[in-house]
Amino acid sequence: MDILYTAVATARGGREGEVVSDDGVIDVLLAHPKELGGPGGDKTNPEQLFAAGYAACFHSALKRVAGKDKLDVTESSITAHVGLGIDGKAFGLAVTLVGRFPNLDEAQGHELMEKAHQVCPYSRATRDNIEVTLQVAPEYVI
Repeated sequence: MDILYTAVATARGGREGEVVSDDGVIDVLLAHPKELGGPGGDKTNPEQLFAAGYAACFHSALKRVAGKDKLDVTESSITAHVGLGIDGKAFGLAVTLVGRFPNLDEAQGHELMEKAHQVCPYSRATRDNIEVTLQVAPEYVI
């Protein structure tokens, strides 16, 4: 693979620490969410960071595919739900990606999400490793 860009981030203190990027753009404190016995509040966690990255990357892949198919994805969005749970004796992740497409019908939305799922780097990296469910929010389709 021909690497075009490398992101660099350093974590200190695990889930109760901090994460910083080498350029200083990311500098956030981490904490366990309330659901996992932590304080919650104004600190983030690895699942939120993963959800943000996956949603943004998937939406970019979707826009690229939509452009090739000449589909209007103006005002569309992708919401990533990243669940952390127990998978046997270890922790595991499950992801649901929800697309909102105010200018497409539901079938077009589903087809577009399937195509984006084939080219998105996050989808490719997680394929056969974690369960990823694709959904189209019915309230946002024509």
